[in-house]
Amino acid sequence: MKAVSMINLASVGIFGIILSARFCDIRWTRHKMLFMAGSMSAVMLFQGIACFFTDVYIVKYLYPMITHIPLAIVLCILSGEFIWPLISVLTAYLCCQLRRWFALLVVVTFSGGTIMQSAVELLVTLPLLLLLLRFFAPSVRSISHYTATEKYLFGLVPLLYYGFDYLTVFCAGLLSAGNPAVIEFMPFVCSASYLIFVIRVSKDEQIRIRLEQTQGILNLQMTQAVREIAALRESQQKSSAYRHDLRHHMQYILSCIENKRSEQARAYIRKICSDIEAAKIIIYCENEAANLIFSAFSRRAKNHGIAISIKAAIPQNIPISESDWCVLLSNALENALHACQRLKEKGESGSINVFSYKKNGKLFLQITNSCEENIVFSHGIPVTTNPGHGIGVRSICTIVDHYGGIYTFSVKNGLFILRMSF
Repeated sequence: MKAVSMINLASVGIFGIILSARFCDIRWTRHKMLFMAGSMSAVMLFQGIACFFTDVYIVKYLYPMITHIPLAIVLCILSGEFIWPLISVLTAYLCCQLRRWFALLVVVTFSGGTIMQSAVELLVTLPLLLLLLRFFAPSVRSISHYTATEKYLFGLVPLLYYGFDYLTVFCAGLLSAGNPAVIEFMPFVCSASYLIFVIRVSKDEQIRIRLEQTQGILNLQMTQAVREIAALRESQQKSSAYRHDLRHHMQYILSCIENKRSEQARAYIRKICSDIEAAKIIIYCENEAANLIFSAFSRRAKNHGIAISIKAAIPQNIPISESDWCVLLSNALENALHACQRLKEKGESGSINVFSYKKNGKLFLQITNSCEENIVFSHGIPVTTNPGHGIGVRSICTIVDHYGGIYTFSVKNGLFILRMSF
């Protein structure tokens, strides 16, 4: 009887040690494996000696001090962390209850006794360990990279069960007395944990959906920006082609005049002028993408009767990819244009001013536009409750943060001011 209990105690010890080690995200080297094996062999040897000279049940009472605490210390040394090894040991202890429950189920079904329980626990140890290592351990290890709050939430149930289990072992009268608060404690923990889990999952799902929606909109914006750049470049190439073919155009016009087809010549001249004007790219700076975007928005602003001033000294080579640069400028100017359009609809005037320069290796960009006075800020960032709006601002913030830059949004004297530097 004692031999079976000792073997069972050793098996559950090995079961818990292996699980605890696999729950920790440790890069196992030969030196670490030898240290782990030597330390745990010493622990198991001490357990065996204690069982031999004392009673097995006494060893169970002392299990936290002679096994769990040394195991947690060893894992802390190997991982270089403090909290997660403790959570790993507690989680492994919780998993040990699976083998106990299977054994108790068999004992109740077949009216067995203590020997049958120990025998069944021994039989299910290896299959259960392999299943947990294969399907459960990788997920637990991934949680070790979560935030401290999430790790604490994960370790809360194992900690409460560990405390409850050992409290009822040391104070056996708590359960035998039938105290409802004690009996219902673990069901309460399960219910509370489930509610926390539901709230957490729901919150994470909402965040995921918002991120997917934002990502989809940003992808559309980037695709549109790239498409606009391609169209502007094509227009620029057409303009260059018109200038190159000027001699042929003049010959055609001269031919029309000589043949007294003046109306045809005037129509042809008007068409060429319209095409050239539509493809006109104003050179504001050295940066080609900036010139294309500034030219496009300048035409749009003038078509809406909005004054726009652009003074830019942007070099060709900047520390931002062309696609991100296009999205950044397009969003900033689009927001400025929309703000001025809203003022125009109310019969008020609107203007846009762009100012940029590079100094000491840093690129500075400021876009100022007329705006309404009811702009709401949250943590220094303008926010809106209108569906589909606010994506441009988040896009600007994301891109600037990605490149380690800084940005500020402010309103002063009826002007909205966006400042960025990289």
